[in-house]
Amino acid sequence: MAQDMGGLCPSRGSHSIVPSVVYIETCENYCKQSYRNRCLFYAADGVQALSFPIVHECGTHRHPVSEIKIDYSVPWVLKHKRAIVSAYRTSAYFEYYQDELFAILDSCPERLIDLNMAILDFFISKTGLEVDIRFTHEYSPEGLVRDCAGNIIECEDFRESIHPKKENTVLADLDLEKPYFQVFSQKYGFKSDLSIMDLLFNEGPDSILFLKNL
Repeated sequence: MAQDMGGLCPSRGSHSIVPSVVYIETCENYCKQSYRNRCLFYAADGVQALSFPIVHECGTHRHPVSEIKIDYSVPWVLKHKRAIVSAYRTSAYFEYYQDELFAILDSCPERLIDLNMAILDFFISKTGLEVDIRFTHEYSPEGLVRDCAGNIIECEDFRESIHPKKENTVLADLDLEKPYFQVFSQKYGFKSDLSIMDLLFNEGPDSILFLKNL
């Protein structure tokens, strides 16, 4: 969860905005088979995926992601909660965060963007990251963002940097890969490219130390 919603970060020096400002893309057309509605977690059988089913309407792929609705006609919330419990119930900090995370899922927001943002805000808060989240108000294929004052900001475009169908080498390319404790690491070894849920449940308050040391 909160694996990658598709974001843009203002470049250093552009209108004096620090890199901790992140614009979430809300105006792009919905991207199928992306991390916009799924994440990876570490289960007893290895790396598995959780996905939020969406309501498929005529021309769904032509609808802005901000308009996409979640399909609750199938009991996916209960299944997801059971899968998370099965994977992380023995992790050191799962019991500290379980109720709040599950309360978000149980609230059943109508739109995908609302569920994603609630989950993202939760993990930002619990890990202690200092991030100023903002939303785009128009789509720019060049990765440009217009701020509240009407200024055009050039951003680092991460909207397609992490994708289920692409090999993720972001950390490896920057020589920043490093392991942390995982419940099933003795069985399968360390697994990277997972939801931040995995880091938080295993490292708890020390998650921020791990992130700062990247």
